Amino acid sequence: MFSAALPYKGAMLNVDRLNEIHRLHHEEHWSLRKMARHLHLARKTIRKYLHSPVPGSVRHPRTSKLDPFQSTITDLLEQDPHASAVVILQRLRPLGYEGCITILRAYVSQRRAALHSRRAFVRMEPSPGERFEIDWGHFGALDYQGDQRKLYAFCLVEGHSRLLYVEFTHSQSFQTFARCHLHAFQALGGTARECWYDNLATAVAEHDGTLVRFHPRFLAFARECDFYPRACNPAAGWEKGKVERGGVGYVRQNFWPLRQFTDLPDVNRQVREWLQDVANQRLHRETRQRPCDRFRPDCLRCLPVLAPDYRDTVEALVQKDLRLHFDGNRYCAPPPLVGQRLLVKADTSSVTLYHRDHEVVCYPRCWRRGQTFGAERFEKELLAPASRGSSLASPAALHCPARRRLPSGKHRSLPARSSRLQPLPLPPDQRTPATPPHL
Repeated sequence: MFSAALPYKGAMLNVDRLNEIHRLHHEEHWSLRKMARHLHLARKTIRKYLHSPVPGSVRHPRTSKLDPFQSTITDLLEQDPHASAVVILQRLRPLGYEGCITILRAYVSQRRAALHSRRAFVRMEPSPGERFEIDWGHFGALDYQGDQRKLYAFCLVEGHSRLLYVEFTHSQSFQTFARCHLHAFQALGGTARECWYDNLATAVAEHDGTLVRFHPRFLAFARECDFYPRACNPAAGWEKGKVERGGVGYVRQNFWPLRQFTDLPDVNRQVREWLQDVANQRLHRETRQRPCDRFRPDCLRCLPVLAPDYRDTVEALVQKDLRLHFDGNRYCAPPPLVGQRLLVKADTSSVTLYHRDHEVVCYPRCWRRGQTFGAERFEKELLAPASRGSSLASPAALHCPARRRLPSGKHRSLPARSSRLQPLPLPPDQRTPATPPHL
């Protein structure tokens, strides 16, 4: 029985071990037994290498049943790199392949790795005001007393300075996507010449090779804000690596751990403080400058004087109990509007009801479900005329000049371009009296 330290039969010693055997034998004049104990080798092995120190002939690889079909397998993988070994085996059987799937699976895995070697790319450094990189990140959900709302982070990075803007939302709809753009453009004081995206469903309708078709409403938004949209190639995250690693990844590693949140305004309040005190004040490892110092707001394009109205918009029917349904909650309308369809416009802080381009009532946005708003107010209004013996007011009475009209495509003003970096203001639909308007 051989020791575990002895090499297995047929093993070949390296050059250092061969030199040591010859040194001990010819210079130290050790015996075979002593060398065997010292080198942990068998005496037959030592004797063999003393008589023929040159390694034997190289063993040639055996032929395989797969050899005649290797070129066919390569062609099939070039047509579809994700084709499985089972599918390729079905194509090889009619051609005469009689081997098993085990050697085929090993060869397919080897060829697939060779065909998908790592690609090299050139690092691009955009000039000031040239590029914004934009992406979404998913951050689990917030709990509103048992009601779960998914949480997403909208991240925008200015390519030259690495200045970061982050806003958390409960939706990835197009309206929310556009509002986050407007808030970011307002906070930074303008927009870049280009905005880079991956294949977001809210922006890209179709991507076929180098041909990209954007959604018409997204192109209309880009024309209003005067920027040129660009979509990265599929599975090419390095084309917008500044927001992949320095945006979503940085927020996930540096901001998110060890924090507690109560609701959406609390998350955005904390991320604004983090942006102002940490993210945009750090010494960037690539530029060796602080993003707030490197940022050039004078190179950005001016925004339109009035921002488009991109609130969430739906039509809802006022039921007989004065209630209409929106986003899992019930909102009450005045009694004269029973049976009418009202326009509901909502952002992250408010829900506003409109009738014939006139604002009827505005409620705070609630992220819980199953809640009712305005019931006491309008139910009292419904009962009051009966006690006074008068009739209900007509819907035309709601259209008094004192009520605000529904904005026709515009609803907020944007500041002019600044000549230097200003503190990033809080988006209008997220301001509260207790929160200072800064980022």
